[in-house]
Amino acid sequence: MGPVRQPDFVNAVAGLLTQLSPRELLGQLRAMESDFGRPAERERWGPRILDLDLLSYGRERSSDPELSLPHPGIPERNFVLYPLGDIAPDLDLPGLGRVTELRARLSRAGLTAL
Repeated sequence: MGPVRQPDFVNAVAGLLTQLSPRELLGQLRAMESDFGRPAERERWGPRILDLDLLSYGRERSSDPELSLPHPGIPERNFVLYPLGDIAPDLDLPGLGRVTELRARLSRAGLTAL
């Protein structure tokens, strides 16, 4: 049996200023997911109520299994790069490149603007 197809979802990005460390911020994101009813056990690629990811944190780089910065999946995910390019086209993601250049490599296939 193949993977379960998750229903369509709304994807968005937000930029923010914080005094929290990357780990503290990730903890707050996980707490918000929990508050919305997302279980702590996560099914990879499965349906979810809410999914909050920390994509980038300034010039920070980390390859820790709990927190990779910048998020390593960014270059392959049009559903991340298109909205990210709308708010921060010139953002340079350490080790990955500039958002505008990464986005130009991907099509909008499967995306619908709201």
